[in-house]
Amino acid sequence: MENGIILYILEDHELPLVNVSAVFRAGSAYDPADKAGLAELTARMMRTGGTQMMNGNAVDDTLAFYGISLGFSTEADFASAHLSALKQNWIVGFDLFSQMLMRPAFEEKKLQLAKDLLIEELRGVVDEPSKFAFREFRKLLYRGNPRGNLTTPSSIKTIQRPDLIDFHKRFFYPLNIMITITGDITPAVTVNTVRRYFGSWQVPGKTEKIPQPKSQQDGTIHHIQKDIPQSVIITGRFSPSKKGSDFYPFTVLDFILGSGGFQSRIFQEVRSNRGLAYSTGSFYRARDKYGVFGAYAITKSSSTTEVLSLLRTIIGDMKDKGVRGSELAWAKKSLSNSFIFSFQSVDQIAYQQMMIEYDTLPQNFLFTYRKKIGEVSEEDINHTAARYFTSQNFVTLVLGNETAFDRPLSSLGKIIKID
Repeated sequence: MENGIILYILEDHELPLVNVSAVFRAGSAYDPADKAGLAELTARMMRTGGTQMMNGNAVDDTLAFYGISLGFSTEADFASAHLSALKQNWIVGFDLFSQMLMRPAFEEKKLQLAKDLLIEELRGVVDEPSKFAFREFRKLLYRGNPRGNLTTPSSIKTIQRPDLIDFHKRFFYPLNIMITITGDITPAVTVNTVRRYFGSWQVPGKTEKIPQPKSQQDGTIHHIQKDIPQSVIITGRFSPSKKGSDFYPFTVLDFILGSGGFQSRIFQEVRSNRGLAYSTGSFYRARDKYGVFGAYAITKSSSTTEVLSLLRTIIGDMKDKGVRGSELAWAKKSLSNSFIFSFQSVDQIAYQQMMIEYDTLPQNFLFTYRKKIGEVSEEDINHTAARYFTSQNFVTLVLGNETAFDRPLSSLGKIIKID
């Protein structure tokens, strides 16, 4: 658009629905070190804190009356918003959406309520072992990087209304926003609608960059003592980015190791063959400049050390013994066949294509994905495993009651206890 907003439009007249999605470079990694949670709180308040033309209660009433879904959320590297409405009501929703983006009010009473609710959510995290463990694992993996700063009740208490106003000015401006509009619309009407509500928005801004995370190559096991009958084990490291040459081999490798479900190595060995875990597997999250790989298991306390040792062995075997041809064929076929499920609706299609530009990936990235997955060879897998699966460079977290472990964690390496 003329003011710098990037707009994606996809028509689909099958249903009388309109969906709007937006992304902003404004995630939690941009929080000031002493005000962790500011991005999340700003996003919540943009939705609930009213606008300069309508207070928060009136906004809620309007959305409920017209059956409009509208929300904001944050990740580490970006913030997002989504609006869904019937065709006859979408202009009402888009009007409110534009007010929230350009002129949020951040009402004091609503802010205090949002802070209280977020603090209660944070206090409840320690009672959810899996959620608590993955949160702490993230802090360890990203230590020394803004992505590792975790929101706490004390950090939320320090945040005041001027902080939200400042954060909004820093990150919510036209050149920092991408929008998709899909459904029962036409391009001409959609462009005119965006011009009508955003055309006068000429606020300048400058893109802020987050430093890239550095590898934590110490192999230390971090233990959080918690008196529960099971342990949560997570071990992982940084991995290839979407732009790296190892992205496709690593995607297949991860699928074979643990993200491929029942037939994956970790699930088969840890759960099916030995019955040692309630839940187990692996994950690979690739970003535009880096990726994160991890393996996890939730097991009874008395098999904690055995399971961690087994996870290490299974990952090490990928490096030392490679993959079998049958595994490779299964993984490539499964990944290729399941790819279509990322595009089951028009808003998914437009959003995926928008994120390609957001991540500065090649425009044909989605079109070539299946072909490049199909070209991955056993040699590619072996080279990638050798590059990333060394024994010294994994960050490991164990949450559980050490008095009930099958043997001391120290038998597997250096231990750091976390309070």
